[in-house]
Amino acid sequence: MLEIVLASSSPRRKELLEQLGLKFKIISSNVDETADEDDVCLLAEKLAEIKAYEIARNLDPGYLVIGADTIVCIDSEVLGKPKDEAEAFNMLRKLSGKTHKVITGIALIESFSGRKIISHEETLVKFRDLEDQEIMRYIKTGESMDKAGAYGIQKVGAVLVERIDGCYFNVVGLPLAKLTQMLKEFDIKVL
Repeated sequence: MLEIVLASSSPRRKELLEQLGLKFKIISSNVDETADEDDVCLLAEKLAEIKAYEIARNLDPGYLVIGADTIVCIDSEVLGKPKDEAEAFNMLRKLSGKTHKVITGIALIESFSGRKIISHEETLVKFRDLEDQEIMRYIKTGESMDKAGAYGIQKVGAVLVERIDGCYFNVVGLPLAKLTQMLKEFDIKVL
């Protein structure tokens, strides 16, 4: 059986994999999270593949590397992780009262053989109308700074969200149902 490696230092992805009861180790990838791709779904997949490949190519046989990349997109503009509070404010102001897409690319790559499966999940997220003071108070929680789109749905950021259409766990950073189906292709079963 393959040993699982998560190519991410994201505490959210770690928690989600633990939630599935999977045994795994973490080897964080240090790749540049920019790529030249107009289609955001392909961009998320490409970045996930680059992250997984960077780790898989340096491992002995017997490992399955999970790479993931989450992108927040509104009106074809990609919102990455904010560089500072001012950028976080501008991102949240853009999202206020509107629906945006959250896309997570997932790549599973087997070490040595290079066998891979790549896919993505897309979720629509509708923010309620936000007042500037609310945005500033949210930014002061510190949740904005290490997340695409400057928010996290799993904690205080939940109050920003009016509704979602699609996979909640995708918005957190790892679509569990999609991942579970992909793992089956490598004979790894959660249930």
